[in-house]
Amino acid sequence: MEKWSLMTITVLLALTVRWAVSLGSYSGAGKPPMYGDYEAQRHWQEVTYNLPIRQWYFNTSDNNLQYWGLDYPPLTAYHSFLCAYIAKLINPDWIALHTSRGYESQPHKLFMRATVFVADLLIYIPAVILYCFSLKETSTKKKASALCILLYPGLILIDHGHFQYPLSLGFALWGVLCLSYDWDLLGSAAFCLALNYKQMELYHSLPFFCYLLGKCFKKGLKGKGLVLLTKITGTVVASFAVCWLPFCTDMEQIMQVLRRLFPIDRGLFEACMFSSPPPRLANIWCSLSVLIKIKNVVSPQTQLKLSFAVTFLSLLPTCIKLTVQPSLRGFKFALVSSALSFFLFSFQVHEKSILLVSVPVCLIINEIPFMATWFLLVSTFSMLPLLLKDGLLLPYAVTMLAFLSVCTASFSIFEKISAEDLQLKPFSLSLKGYVSWFKSFPKIVRSLFLLSVTLMGILSVVSAAVHPPQRLPDLFPTAVSVISCLHFLLFLVYFNVVILWDSKNSRSQKKIS
Repeated sequence: MEKWSLMTITVLLALTVRWAVSLGSYSGAGKPPMYGDYEAQRHWQEVTYNLPIRQWYFNTSDNNLQYWGLDYPPLTAYHSFLCAYIAKLINPDWIALHTSRGYESQPHKLFMRATVFVADLLIYIPAVILYCFSLKETSTKKKASALCILLYPGLILIDHGHFQYPLSLGFALWGVLCLSYDWDLLGSAAFCLALNYKQMELYHSLPFFCYLLGKCFKKGLKGKGLVLLTKITGTVVASFAVCWLPFCTDMEQIMQVLRRLFPIDRGLFEACMFSSPPPRLANIWCSLSVLIKIKNVVSPQTQLKLSFAVTFLSLLPTCIKLTVQPSLRGFKFALVSSALSFFLFSFQVHEKSILLVSVPVCLIINEIPFMATWFLLVSTFSMLPLLLKDGLLLPYAVTMLAFLSVCTASFSIFEKISAEDLQLKPFSLSLKGYVSWFKSFPKIVRSLFLLSVTLMGILSVVSAAVHPPQRLPDLFPTAVSVISCLHFLLFLVYFNVVILWDSKNSRSQKKIS
């Protein structure tokens, strides 16, 4: 009972922080004609409630796709319809066709914020709590993990500040939780729900696929492995069929939805189309565009092929390792590496997509608390231009400091920086003659962390308080993006080293067979 009461206090604290952040501004508040993501979510409720399903993804006189047209999978549309149904009962003006465009009022803001709270309470938070209870750790570490995950500032600021629903990440987390209990079919179904809520869950698709395929290989494809593979395939097909059934009336419906989900003709920087140049995104293409105007020298088709090739090559070693040596630990690290590769190198990335990397990092915060804390701080910092645009400076500063304090107190992160603590012991041993260099490794890592945090702090203050030079109006957002990108490249190398040199995987994967 005591551990449940302490976990209840943790949840209440997390909800209090979310409520405090939700009192502030949101994306696009009072900024016509497009407003922001808050209006996008409201508009989808308007469209799904007032129009027949066959028109949801088509450009018509009643559904102007240039004005926040639906561009997420069917499950997002169904969720919008459910919210709209409730909104209609409270105030029909909130979702009235055409006349509700740009609707803003305090009661409506309260309703919209409440829908995010409900999504958090029903899907995301229970998954976090149950995941932490599933860890093979002491009760204290489980509670510490839950508190740190639930206080991660990036997700709080985007969901309850900027405005976004945590459902896709919540479903993905349920998928991880189910796989940790060997409930492979339920895990597959949960991830299918995540993928059918937001297509960006493709960032996590390869680790799910490789891990489950590796389990089937280990069980033998002529026996139990074949049966498991058949069951998983059936579960995935059935899950997609249920989600897409209303759109399967004809092929044109399916193709139009897919065109909306994957608008490849918009180019490499489509997600930053509303930003002034250069794009304010901490991935490799936007960072390189500071020096080389990629959009001007490379055709859109070549951009697509280039990003696909680089993303695939960066993913390949981890996917091969996970397929050959499937383990739950390797799976969780692969989720991080895969999502980070997609974020850095793939096509049409948004700055909020870093959350797809951050949530898997939260799942391993008990294993590598120092590096996980560092990454989660950088991931939130990388979204600073977006957060400042939404007027979330104070919540950003408070939640960042609170998160760092909680992680430091819960995990004593500055005492967990040896090569062994950072899971780099196998790698250091493989260097043979260079092992002596690792004696000073803790000091180097600590110094880099302090330098990084100091730099992020200075840039945060300068971005908020200082006007950039007239000749360089995007100086500070660009600096944030480039510095964050350099961090992420180093983190990608680190996570791949941990995965590829991990001897624990080879031992734990024997249990699967």
